[in-house]
Amino acid sequence: MSVIDPFEGVFGQPQVRGFLRASVENGRVTHAYLFTGPAGSNKTLAAYALAEALICGCGECDACRKVRRRKHPDVHYYAPEGAVGYLVDQVRDIVADTALAPIQASSKVYIVDRVDLMNAASANAFLKTLEEPPDDVVLILLGRTRESVLPTIVSRCSVVPFRHIPATEAAGIIAQQAGVTPARARIGLAACDGSITKTIEFVKSNERMEFRKSVLGVMGRLASMDSWACIEAARELVDLAKAPLDEIRAAQEAEIRENEDFLAKSAIRRIEERNKKALTAKSLESLHQVASIAASFLRDVLAVCAQSPELVVNADVMTAIEEAASATDEARIARAIASVRACSAAISYNVSPETCFDALLFELKEALYGSRSPYQACI
Repeated sequence: MSVIDPFEGVFGQPQVRGFLRASVENGRVTHAYLFTGPAGSNKTLAAYALAEALICGCGECDACRKVRRRKHPDVHYYAPEGAVGYLVDQVRDIVADTALAPIQASSKVYIVDRVDLMNAASANAFLKTLEEPPDDVVLILLGRTRESVLPTIVSRCSVVPFRHIPATEAAGIIAQQAGVTPARARIGLAACDGSITKTIEFVKSNERMEFRKSVLGVMGRLASMDSWACIEAARELVDLAKAPLDEIRAAQEAEIRENEDFLAKSAIRRIEERNKKALTAKSLESLHQVASIAASFLRDVLAVCAQSPELVVNADVMTAIEEAASATDEARIARAIASVRACSAAISYNVSPETCFDALLFELKEALYGSRSPYQACI
C-alpha cells in the first residue's frame, strides 16, 4: 500500500514540515509541543498532520481520513470557552479526558489552540499533565508568539516556530492547490483572515462565494438604508452565517448513526460533545467571515480614497466601492474598520450576533456617511 505523506499539505512551512516528518520517522516525538506563529501560518493544519502521522500515517486508511476530516474520536481540539480565555473548569475537563482510554486508536492527540489566552490559574490546572501526560497522549499547543505564552507552559514544551507567510505567496499557494485564479485566492484570503487552509475550502465552494457576494451586497446598500433596513440587513447577515450549519449538523448525526452499533454509550457521548464544540466553532468562523468580508470592502474603499485602486481585492464590486469612496474620507473609513474589529471581538465574547451586526451597521453608516446618507444630502 502506498503511503501519502500527511505533512505535504502543510503549505508555506518547509522547515516545520521537515522537522515534524523527521521527528516521526526517527521516533523522536515528544509528549508536548508548542507551535507559535501568526494567524494564517498553518499551525492548526500542521497539528492535525502530526496527529495523523501519530495515529497511523499511511494517508489512505479510514483512521487517516477521519483525522483529516477532523472526525477521529481520539484527536481532540480545544479553543478558549471564556470571554477572555480559558476557564479553569475547561482546563480541568481536558486534564480529566487525558486519563481516559483511547476510543479507536492506540494513542490520543490533544490540540489546544490559543494557549496565549491561558492565564495563571488555568495554566496551573494544566501544568502537571503537560509535564507528565499519560504514555498514550501527545499534547500540541498553539499560540501566537512564544513571549505571549506563560513561561511555565513554554518550559514544558518543544517549541516549533512558524514563519509569517506573505500574502502574495499565500495567494499563489491557494491558486495552485484550489485551481483558482490569484484574484479569487486574494478574495478568499480577505474573507478568511489570512488562513490558507480555510481559504482553500472557501474558494472551492460556490456557496461560500455566494455568501461573500451577499455580504458585499449589504455593504454596497448601506448608504441608502434607513433604520429598519439596517435592522433587516443585520438579520440577513446572521442568517447567511448560519446557512452552512444545517449541512454540518446532518453530517454529524449521520456519523453518530454509523458508530452507535459498536461504540459504548460513554464514547458516543464524547463524540456528541466534540460535535457540539465543532458546530459552535464553525458558527463562530462563519460569523467572523462576515466581519472579515465587511472589513475587506472597507479596505478597498480606503485604497480608492488613497488613489491606489490597484490594491482593491473585491474588484467585482468596484462600482459600489467607488460610490462609497466618493461619499467618505480616509478618517471615516478608519473609524469604520475599527467598528468592524470591535464587532468581531464582541462575537468572540458571546455577545448576540444579531445585536453585534445591528450595532455595526448603524456605526458603519454613521462613520462613513454621517447622520445622513449621501443620497439624502443631495435632496
